[in-house]
Amino acid sequence: MVTVALPDTWVYALRLPHDPRAARVARMTVRAALDGHGMHEVLDVIELLTSELVANAYQYAKGPASLRLTALGGGRLRVSVWDANPHIPAPFDELPGTKPRPAPVDAVSGRGLLLVQAWADSWGGDVLGPGAGKLLWFEVGGLGCGRQAA
Repeated sequence: MVTVALPDTWVYALRLPHDPRAARVARMTVRAALDGHGMHEVLDVIELLTSELVANAYQYAKGPASLRLTALGGGRLRVSVWDANPHIPAPFDELPGTKPRPAPVDAVSGRGLLLVQAWADSWGGDVLGPGAGKLLWFEVGGLGCGRQAA
């Protein structure tokens, strides 16, 4: 009998329509991919943070979005979400390592990307050029997920 080991690096990509259910579809995709690759210890946090990026894309961009999961090797995972809006939102417009600013106590929104900033090992945003939109991304990895492992 031959045993086949799953590769340490892999990529999944998913095109998401501009639909309020896109975050749910993204969570289901993340869960299936990470379950399939035995990444159970980081699943809940990655699922939450992915949902926040996709919800942000739905709220602030008018068209479809794309989700990409990339296993970088060594237990590291990068999640990126593309949308057509070129504006990089706070706190992704700051340098990685910047301490998260708390949302005002009475704010009804504005906490999702702060969660990404607080829990991911690294994160960022890139404007892709005139008419090409932006890419928001985060990475987690190693033995656990972001701040949870500390």
